[in-house]
Amino acid sequence: MQPDDKPEQWRKSSFSNGQGGDCIEVDDAHPGTVRDSKDPDGPRLRFSAAAFAAFVTDVKAGTFGDV
Repeated sequence: MQPDDKPEQWRKSSFSNGQGGDCIEVDDAHPGTVRDSKDPDGPRLRFSAAAFAAFVTDVKAGTFGDV
């Protein structure tokens, strides 16, 4: 649970194929918080809203190639 005691609200990436593919989940209750959908009890990463928006923009633009 996050420090503000709001319950987590995880949402799987829309690119997930539902067959254990590589994807992340985002916590809608805590913007900028993500985790690996294959390891829901593993570490969470937290980004500022600006950093996460820049990351999403770069992914959509293909900046990272085929990852």
